[in-house]
Amino acid sequence: MDLKFWRKKKGDEPVVATVEPSVEHLASTPVETSPQPQATPHEATADFEPVSLPKRSGSKGIRSLFSRVKFNLDDLETLEDILIQADFGVDAAEELIAELRAKAKQQSVSDDRGLRQLLIDILTEAMTTENGALNLSAAVQPYVFLVVGVNGVGKTTTIGKLSQWLSEGGWSVLLGAADTFRAAAVDQLATWAERSGAKLVGPQQAGQDPAAVAFQAVELAIQNQTDVVIIDTAGRLQNKTDLMNELGKVRRVVEKQVPIAETLLVIDATTGQNGLEQAKAFAEIANVTGIVLTKLDGSAKGGIAFSIQQKLGIPVKLVGLGEAINDFAFFDPAEFARGLVD
Repeated sequence: MDLKFWRKKKGDEPVVATVEPSVEHLASTPVETSPQPQATPHEATADFEPVSLPKRSGSKGIRSLFSRVKFNLDDLETLEDILIQADFGVDAAEELIAELRAKAKQQSVSDDRGLRQLLIDILTEAMTTENGALNLSAAVQPYVFLVVGVNGVGKTTTIGKLSQWLSEGGWSVLLGAADTFRAAAVDQLATWAERSGAKLVGPQQAGQDPAAVAFQAVELAIQNQTDVVIIDTAGRLQNKTDLMNELGKVRRVVEKQVPIAETLLVIDATTGQNGLEQAKAFAEIANVTGIVLTKLDGSAKGGIAFSIQQKLGIPVKLVGLGEAINDFAFFDPAEFARGLVD
């Protein structure tokens, strides 16, 4: 995908944040926020400049579902079974095969090659969204990314990869270690910050309020005119109400200073339909704007990406393809569909 992003021109005087008397008080007090108007880059060309960031392909991490299957118009039930096994879900699989059958009849397509291309086109169209790119184009900085998800899905690793990619494009990055429940989480994020050249704001004491850490990270970024802030959060099960509500508090505290550009939900692609349940729960509490699908390089079948976009309307924006710092790419619907089918 050819993506263009916008960054504030360097050389302007730093903008100093207005700090409330007590960060801890802010972190524990509900704050009513209203949508803040955001100028488009075209309205702020005097202050912002276009930036091209490195391109990475995710094709190597997508496993073909039909490499040993011959498409036959008289036996599409076999394809439907494979889609169900690949975590598309029963309803989605039935709808895809029904559409494939109808379009094949309409276009007089019956051979393997033609049917494959039809399915690729159907999947690509269904998964293409207008908001599939990261929100790095509004004339409001720093861009703040809140990263959420259950334990063990790869949140911190994703943050490290995203930080590296932004740094390669010339962006300044600050990481906020708001997972204050595990000392190891802060140490892990510090390692990724060092690898990617990002700055780190961590808790001043063990067990510090995560919202306070998030506030301090954004405050420092505003003072230093940092381009992007990425805030790590503690892993939590989607059915733990208290922990889920904590995410809402982090959001409110951050948005006292700047809007949150993205709330990225990290999902392990190997969890199958359970990933859909996670997405539902987090979407209700955390205002999720995009999905990061990790571990596509393993035994993942990938159909959960389709299910989430179709049922929840949340775009898959990024994919993780391995453990290395560069094993990371934007989700490309056409590339994804070709990888699965062809």
